[in-house]
Amino acid sequence: MRQLPLDLPPIESLSRDDLVVTRSNQMAVEAIDQWPHWRHNVLLIVGPEGAGKSHLAQIWADAAGATMVRPHDAGEIAGEDGFRAVIDDIDRTDLSDEELFGIVNAARLGHGWLLATARTPPVEWRGRLKDLVSRLSAAAFARLDPPDDALLSALLVKLFADRQLAVDPQTVDYLATRIERSAGAARKVVAELDRAALSEKRRITRPLVRQVLGIGEGQT
Repeated sequence: MRQLPLDLPPIESLSRDDLVVTRSNQMAVEAIDQWPHWRHNVLLIVGPEGAGKSHLAQIWADAAGATMVRPHDAGEIAGEDGFRAVIDDIDRTDLSDEELFGIVNAARLGHGWLLATARTPPVEWRGRLKDLVSRLSAAAFARLDPPDDALLSALLVKLFADRQLAVDPQTVDYLATRIERSAGAARKVVAELDRAALSEKRRITRPLVRQVLGIGEGQT
């Protein structure tokens, strides 16, 4: 008899101890580690969806005691001397361009520090306030690349651990080379494997990985 799995969200840890540094994220990690000695009071981290931008933003927020900016908070935060603030996904936030410009400009003038993340650089934004794009284009910039082999394997280990699942390294490496190279794909397949293992009361091993990925006999 199969067990009906409960679709409970895992508790995902975003601490510094969970961060694995490889060539794909080294530039951004070094950038946040240089605070408070940034050469510019605004740091923009750009990378594709699931590359680890939010993780890095949370690490810096914890280290700097920064506030996550919400709609209608930007003006109040920008008015505080020495503020430290984070705007995650600044290219798709609910904050207005005017609110964003206010806090970006305040940081640029030395009244505080701002870390922002985005999927694309400001020069690719369309229909946005020109002064905002100009200020952010002049900010310190760090790029996150899609996960390399080492980072993707480490991410899979972390995602399994977040669900309290023990998976042997050989199975993790096998899985890492057979999924899309993105954090989003890793999260999706780990969730699918968790459900399948619980439903069938099986450990997560290579045969289950092959089953979930639809890898048939004779395929590698």
